[in-house]
Amino acid sequence: MSASLTHAQARRILDAGIAKAAEIGQPMNIAVVDDGGHLLAFGRMDGAIKASIDIATRKAVTSVMMNLPSAALTALVQPGAELYGLEQLSGGLVAFGGGIPLHAGGELVGAVGVSAGSVEQDVTVADAAAAAFTGSGG
Repeated sequence: MSASLTHAQARRILDAGIAKAAEIGQPMNIAVVDDGGHLLAFGRMDGAIKASIDIATRKAVTSVMMNLPSAALTALVQPGAELYGLEQLSGGLVAFGGGIPLHAGGELVGAVGVSAGSVEQDVTVADAAAAAFTGSGG
């Protein structure tokens, strides 16, 4: 039987991301998806820009589809690079930081995506959210 991300885990991940975003003073949109890229939990903090609702979700989906942090794609999609144009596929992948895949027992179970700050802020919040999952034993 394959592992799956539960709603309770998704809420814990979301809550950890919201707490980190509040700590750094940057309202965020945070999406948690399952291993198929389907939304399990989402939060838009007061003041988070609306354009980032879709970006946060796409970062999470990108991380599931590629089984990589979205930041790992940045250099690969630049003009002349091996995967140039990749972000135009699959309904629009996001090739900059803020998406983190989630694994349990070595198996991909979902991802978190964060958007509304700088890329560095998005990654900081996504890392904190992901740590709430990995820190709980899965």
